[in-house]
Amino acid sequence: MPETPGHPHEDGSAYAKAMRPEDITRLFVERSNAGDAAGVAALYEEDAVMAYPPGDRTVGREAIRALWEKVLAHRPRFEPEQPLPTLVSGDIALTSTPPGDGAGARAQVVRRQPDGSWLRLLDQPEFVPPAR
Repeated sequence: MPETPGHPHEDGSAYAKAMRPEDITRLFVERSNAGDAAGVAALYEEDAVMAYPPGDRTVGREAIRALWEKVLAHRPRFEPEQPLPTLVSGDIALTSTPPGDGAGARAQVVRRQPDGSWLRLLDQPEFVPPAR
């Protein structure tokens, strides 16, 4: 799929946009593994909410970028995870993956933008099972 103009990189080039909800997870892994916190943040709406760090939340694209700068400073390696079927209702979709790290599940609510691309609105990167 050809690159689609999006948010500018610091060098002036543009980020590819997610033209399908499932593209966001792939772009997230690629940009995280490249150490690109701004590129990760560009996958989120301006007022997105992320349930991370565990037990807390990060609100807004700028705060998400700052959080990912800290996380990516440790150079974690993310592996692609096979997505579960996407649920779509109009301009809203629910994407999810069963993570390989045993975190239970990951789920995101994404919204179609006016240009047809998709951005994350809500991100629950890990569900911890309730204590029994």
